[in-house]
Amino acid sequence: MNLQAIHHVPMSEYAHGVSESRVVFRLRAAKGDLKSCTLYYGDRACRVNPVIFTSETMKIVAYDSLFDWWEVEFDTLYRRICYYFEINDGNQAILYYADFFSGKTVPDRSEYFQLPYVHRADVARVPDWARDAVIYNIFPDSFATSRRYISLQADEKEWCGKVTRSRLGGTIKGITENADYLKGLGVNCVYINPIFTAGEYHKYDLLDYYSIDPCFGTNDDFREMVNVLHQNGIRIIIDVVFNHCGWRFFAFEDVVKNGENSRYKDWFYRLEYPVVRPDNTEDIPGYECFAYERLMPKINTANPEAAKYFTDVARFWLKEYQIDGLRFDVANEMDDGFLRILRKAAEELNPDSLLIGEVWESAGHWLDGSMFHSAMNYDFRKHCRDFFAREEINAAEFNARVTNMLMRYRRNIVNAQLNLLDSHDASRFLSLCGGDKEKMKLAVLFQMCFVGIPGVLYGDEQGITGVTEEGYRHHMIWDGDSDLYHFYQKAIAFRHKHISLRRGSFKTVRADGDIFVFERTFENETVTVALNTPKWDGSVLWSGDNFVITGETQWQPSRM
Repeated sequence: MNLQAIHHVPMSEYAHGVSESRVVFRLRAAKGDLKSCTLYYGDRACRVNPVIFTSETMKIVAYDSLFDWWEVEFDTLYRRICYYFEINDGNQAILYYADFFSGKTVPDRSEYFQLPYVHRADVARVPDWARDAVIYNIFPDSFATSRRYISLQADEKEWCGKVTRSRLGGTIKGITENADYLKGLGVNCVYINPIFTAGEYHKYDLLDYYSIDPCFGTNDDFREMVNVLHQNGIRIIIDVVFNHCGWRFFAFEDVVKNGENSRYKDWFYRLEYPVVRPDNTEDIPGYECFAYERLMPKINTANPEAAKYFTDVARFWLKEYQIDGLRFDVANEMDDGFLRILRKAAEELNPDSLLIGEVWESAGHWLDGSMFHSAMNYDFRKHCRDFFAREEINAAEFNARVTNMLMRYRRNIVNAQLNLLDSHDASRFLSLCGGDKEKMKLAVLFQMCFVGIPGVLYGDEQGITGVTEEGYRHHMIWDGDSDLYHFYQKAIAFRHKHISLRRGSFKTVRADGDIFVFERTFENETVTVALNTPKWDGSVLWSGDNFVITGETQWQPSRM
């Protein structure tokens, strides 16, 4: 028995409540090493000594090239749980508790693993609607000026004596007037990149957090957009930039003007007086910035006054405009205390608001249930790139990466990850596929059938390509690739139709060579998905209510 491979961490993704009365326990072991794994659990506060334990048989729910993950999920009346595992490789059985291996139980309940109390407040709660969401990401400058039209005209507007700019002519009204397009595609939530008043077209250099940028429209335009989207069954999430602001944001302007006498000096980090903006963009500023970008000073969200200001901003848009969630830019650089304050404020106004953090790496630190509900899952994009687009890994390695995504977070949190193939900050996936639509379709099919929230960047369904900023923020093409559009439309509809694809369990059935097969099961419904990487001469077609993956393959026929 390979004891070195055994791993379990109490009060983590390995042991947690998914509700006050339902719990999940996991144990990692060497692949193929164990024949059985049994959980024994009892009431750690019971008056009987020794504790009476109940057993639950565990099953392998995921695996990679090195490990198996054993899991059990069940309802229990116990709120305070002590537990241990019995592991058996067919030759011997060993007990595992409190990071020790033993041949016998002990009378002292404190020596076992502990789930001290399944608190309602500690359950990683996610808005229920998120599991049914398909999110459409709009970069507002690039999307639409009006119905099915974008002007491609740069513009400048004045706001309080300051200049704001646009590049391609997108507006808030352009989103409103294309609500029917969004509904027709099948998406039921829109995530919009920054729309507040800012200097440059991307709107990440904020001047004012309470007004819509005049290049995009007005606050009334935004209110109308929210109302129209809601009337069409589409929720709205907006991008908020609290990690940094623009050079001409009022608080930083005061610091530049008054130096050490500014009442806002503690809103910012590592100020060197006098505060001067470098003329050379290559020079490192004498103040902390976003990625050394001189026009974006970093905000000290640990400062109580700054924290209150930005929390009030979040409250304003949630309350006054009834939006459904917030996406936090550069989420991993803000302090945890501030993020917990924001979470509390958002839930007080709207318990069903969805909070998404921009975290490019593994986001477990921010997904403990006290900060974000979700993170932008760039790992999903990376793994699909390597398997479907570049064909650099085989199905076994892809499965290993899929397993990592499923096992690294608590159950509720995994169901809310924003699984994206593209974003406004990364090369278009179709470009990574070398323009091969069949590769793109396979990745989209996997995205729509995987655990979590599918995220579609505007224009992916129209075949937009691009590897640089001008490319991945390309203007919307309204009469683009109809074949891709209809594929997206049908894949999204297929996800909406089958509850197992939104709420079901995930099980890898086969992962070898170029073939990856998995199942999603919810109650009496099971959907089986079989995929090949396109090294073979095949294609993804639609036939009736099923996708059919054609070509010479050992898996015949491949249907969902």
